[in-house]
Amino acid sequence: MTMGTEYEKKIAELVKKIKNFPNFPKQGILFWDIFSAISDGAACKLLQGLLIETIRYKYPDVEAVVGLESRGFLFSFSIAAEMGIGCLPVRKKGKLPGEVISYKYDLEYGSDTLEIQKNSMKPGLKCVIIDDLIATGGSLNAAIQLLQNSGAEVLGCLVIIELESLNGRKNIPKNIPVHSMIKYD
Repeated sequence: MTMGTEYEKKIAELVKKIKNFPNFPKQGILFWDIFSAISDGAACKLLQGLLIETIRYKYPDVEAVVGLESRGFLFSFSIAAEMGIGCLPVRKKGKLPGEVISYKYDLEYGSDTLEIQKNSMKPGLKCVIIDDLIATGGSLNAAIQLLQNSGAEVLGCLVIIELESLNGRKNIPKNIPVHSMIKYD
């Protein structure tokens, strides 16, 4: 079962608004810029509607939207507010006040740590993780591990853009569905 032709038409409209920038932030990288879409009021509203429609369809039991630093934050609050559910930020180490739960993970050249506020977590909390993009899947996988270690139930992940050539899904646990709205090679 799919979300239908109208949904696909809306996605096609959104795609027209997303720009790319070759060789940013460094030589050889093609940067897909979601900011180019959300700077347009109509496209911003369209994107918010698509995200909410997708979450309601794919994850009807969701209790909280988890926004990954930093662009995931842009979407998580408005979605959570519209749906009347919680909004939880996952941030890099040292950026959240109070007691936090941390998860350290390896990168290609070093490591990083993600954190979530301990008081925002409750056992069995049904979450959907949202971010703008999945590339190698490292930060998305780390967020999944962080939430699961915190006692949450990760229903799935919703990303706006997937860079399929980087095969980031291979780094996501097989039992966690990833829905990408737009796919590029």
